[in-house]
Amino acid sequence: MNYTQELLTNKIIFFTFMKEKYKVFENSNIFFRDLQYAIKSYYEKKEQKISYAVAEKIAFEFVKSLENEGQLKKIAPNAWKVNFSLGSNVKEVVEEKTQQN
Repeated sequence: MNYTQELLTNKIIFFTFMKEKYKVFENSNIFFRDLQYAIKSYYEKKEQKISYAVAEKIAFEFVKSLENEGQLKKIAPNAWKVNFSLGSNVKEVVEEKTQQN
């Protein structure tokens, strides 16, 4: 599985991880560089070291997919509005996915 596909498959887990450092919630703004650094950190936590250039490429692909699905709405060249909720069941989903792995 490639990096972008893994992020799309584990979107809730990734955004929950990202939420620890950045304010991510429904209708919040999300910025490209924040996504890029969160992606780099996310994979480093998984002991998969990636360069800033690779993280940037993954971020472009990830954002494009989420835009196409209507989950992110572009509001500026490097900013999007979050059109989904992580909800109160995030902890349950994360725990369930962790137990499955």
